[in-house]
Amino acid sequence: MGLTRKSWMVSGVLLVAGCQTLTAESDVPAVITDPTDASRTALHDALSEAFNDTEVTLADNALMQTSLLTIEVGARRTIENPPLTGRVLEKPMQFRLVKNGDDCVLIDLRNQSRHKLENTTCKPE
Repeated sequence: MGLTRKSWMVSGVLLVAGCQTLTAESDVPAVITDPTDASRTALHDALSEAFNDTEVTLADNALMQTSLLTIEVGARRTIENPPLTGRVLEKPMQFRLVKNGDDCVLIDLRNQSRHKLENTTCKPE
């Protein structure tokens, strides 16, 4: 009995979904160990990409004590031109660092997008 094209597409979708589930199941919350200039650059580049190439400022110890990174959007105005409400009302953005096999992966919790951090070592939190 042959499979129709529709059956193949459904099988393909289930296979891909299964692979993503297996990947997520092997994620373990992690923290960065032995940070280097290269690992800081990898983190910075992943976050800049997540923010559509917007400049991101991070502390030197980011993701070294906890796997959760919360980034608040700074006011985009100056002292001469303050935000209209006097404060930033945008929701902070959160990222989770996980160890997946030998890889350190930064997950954007808004959309679950994954960014492998090259040149970075991490250990379970």
